[in-house]
Amino acid sequence: MFKSYWYVCTNCDASIEVVSKGIHFQDPTCNCNDSAVVWCQTDVVESSTNQTKEEQMETTNTAPYSYDANTLVTYKSINNGEVTYPTIKVNELEIHLDSYRRLQDQLAISNGQISKILDNLSADGWYNPNYEKSEVLNDLCEILGHEPKQTVTITATVNVEVSYDIPLEEVEDFDARYFLQDNLTVDSWHGDVIIESFDVEDADVNY
Repeated sequence: MFKSYWYVCTNCDASIEVVSKGIHFQDPTCNCNDSAVVWCQTDVVESSTNQTKEEQMETTNTAPYSYDANTLVTYKSINNGEVTYPTIKVNELEIHLDSYRRLQDQLAISNGQISKILDNLSADGWYNPNYEKSEVLNDLCEILGHEPKQTVTITATVNVEVSYDIPLEEVEDFDARYFLQDNLTVDSWHGDVIIESFDVEDADVNY
């Protein structure tokens, strides 16, 4: 009788199966050379007398034959020293693994930024009296990848020319100013620009 140990690589999402005759103690390493694999579940596999020696190898790493995002998996979770074995769907586990990878990437970036800031907190760095305040702020913005900005309000007069086919029965009572106010929109392609409001003050009609 064999036991099948299932793992998921947190780096490339590969599924890893380790089949062992005895108790399996050592977690495998993924083919992507990442050691961050998560144990999901353990199954009992009945051995066949017709199996060859190659099929009865002590440990094998194979991918699953089929993929089902709704398959339930049980994994080991350690939170504040408390061990639990939650059961969730594969697609939910994939979301957790993706969030874990994103968190790892962000932590790596943040640690690098903190190291650069600490390197500058020295007598030869920002504590140097020859360092200007503006230089320190520029260095900080560069390290943090931050672009300081200031919000301003712009008031402008815009001339617009509009063609409109007025129904004859509405020509006599047509008010161009109200028509434009109700039907004209002002927008911007710039991501940092917000159109707060606009107002049509004057409108002339050329019949």
